[in-house]
Parts: sequence; C-alpha cells; structure tokens
Amino acid sequence: MPLRLPDRLPAIDLLKKENIFVMDTSRATTQDIRPLKIVILNLMPLKITTETDLVRLLSNTPLQLDIYFMKLKSHTPKNTPIEHMMMFYKDFEELRKHKFDGMIITGAPVETYEFEDVTYWEEMKDIFSWAKTHVTSTLYICWAAQAGLYYHYGIPKYPLKKKKFGIFAQHTLEPMLPIFRGFDELFMMPHSRHTEIHREDILANKELSLIAESEESGVSIVMARGGREFFITGHLEYAPNTLDKEYKRDVGVRDDVEMPINYYKNDCPENGPLVTWRAHANLFYSNWINYYVYQETPYNIEEIE
Repeated sequence: MPLRLPDRLPAIDLLKKENIFVMDTSRATTQDIRPLKIVILNLMPLKITTETDLVRLLSNTPLQLDIYFMKLKSHTPKNTPIEHMMMFYKDFEELRKHKFDGMIITGAPVETYEFEDVTYWEEMKDIFSWAKTHVTSTLYICWAAQAGLYYHYGIPKYPLKKKKFGIFAQHTLEPMLPIFRGFDELFMMPHSRHTEIHREDILANKELSLIAESEESGVSIVMARGGREFFITGHLEYAPNTLDKEYKRDVGVRDDVEMPINYYKNDCPENGPLVTWRAHANLFYSNWINYYVYQETPYNIEEIE
C-alpha cells in the first residue's frame, strides 16, 4: 500500500504499529508513477486522532496517494500544538491554486450553531465552491455533510431532542452503485450528533440521491453529481474507542449524556466496545478511491473541472 504522507507525521508511527504500510515523502519520490492527490480539510478538535483515523482507511488501496492537510485561515484550533499545524497543514489560500483527485471534509463541533453564525462560514463557502471545480470527488462528513448540503442544495438541518449517539444499522438503497460494491444489505455506522437532515428534503431535490438510510438514525449517505459529492451523516472513520472516549469525557459533566447505543458489549462500558463497522468502513473508502476518484479523474490533473 504506497500511501505517501508528509515526513514525521505522527500517524506514520501509529499505523506502523498496526502493521499498516505507509510511506513517507522521501521514499515515495523514488516511485515513477502518477500518485492521486487527496486533500483533507480537518475541522475536528483532535487533529492527530482524525488524521490517523482517515489515513488508516485510505491505506487500504494498491494506489499511491499523496495526502495533503488543509487548514482554515479564519480559525485557529485550540487542541492541537501550533508546531504540528505549521509543519503539516497548509492554508486554503495556498492550496486553492492546485487541483486534487479527491477531498475529505470532516465534521466540526459547531453543529448547534446556525451555519451563518459559525465564525469561519465565509471561508467554508469559498472552499465548497472551489471544490466543485478543483476536485474530482469530495466526501463531506457529519457537520460538513450538513453544511455542504445546505450550501450547495439549500437543505436545512433540524435539532434533535436528544443526541444521536451510538452505532446504527444502515440500509443500502441503491446496492448496485460502485460505492457499495461488496457491501451487505445492512452495514453499521457510528453517529454522534445533535442535529439531523430530513429524508423528505433530500427526496424533493432532483439533484440529490438518498443512497443509504437507517430506521434509527435517519439519512445516512447522500450522493450528488454522479458521485462527485458524497454527504455522510455519520462517522465510518471512527476508531473503536472514539465513542467510548467521548462518553467518558461527558458523562457526569453534561446532563444530556446517555450511553452510546449498540456500542458496548452487553451494554456495559466496562466490557469495552464491540466493533461492528470496521469492515464496511474500509470497503467504502476503497470503493470511493477506486471507482469515484481513480477511475474518474483525468491523468492530467489540471483537466479537472
């Protein structure tokens, strides 16, 4: 798996301990192939954790990927050392002159705010618009999915009475799509959010396709522009212990914290999580890279439009 990462990125050592082969920039430059360029706009508070989660999934491909990390000029993260951001991340203003084969935009801890009240909303709108013409296929995750659907297609979000928190079964509605190649009829997906989008709004928009949903957690995956955009309301990328850390962080501190559903073995936190989503998470990202990035992107990356 020739996945090319910036030299000394912490995810490299973490993933090598899992026997996942990654390649730093110095070694990858000796391979004479055209790597796919993937840019990640990481809006999550714990940057290193999210980097590792996403790189772990992107590593499951025989293609060489060049990974770039984007940051916002209008927002300074509080939970990641500034040295890390300076070493591995580039401002959107610097990256916007380039084109990319694929892009991932993560969730962000701002979902209870109106989109226009988010301090970096103007820059996000600029990035969303840029991605339409500079990226072959973009994955929007959780808050980014809601924000992208709102910006591109006018889809509103709605507050939930209580947090949607746990692992929920999803139904594939268009199982013949390449993104679902190898999928079972049901697959599991972690969710952790306070807002939702309604299926009626998606179905009313002819530009959108609802391709996966859940009886418990609602709209799951929406596709647009023939796969140039995917909007994912949950977190297939989550590591096994992510919801556990979130639950233990908030229980006893907030009054709206309930134990994550379908997560702990025998519903007992002391037993640890039962991982039920990892296989489909790897399959989803492999299918995205293969069928919607690699097979769709032009050899000359400047021809993306």
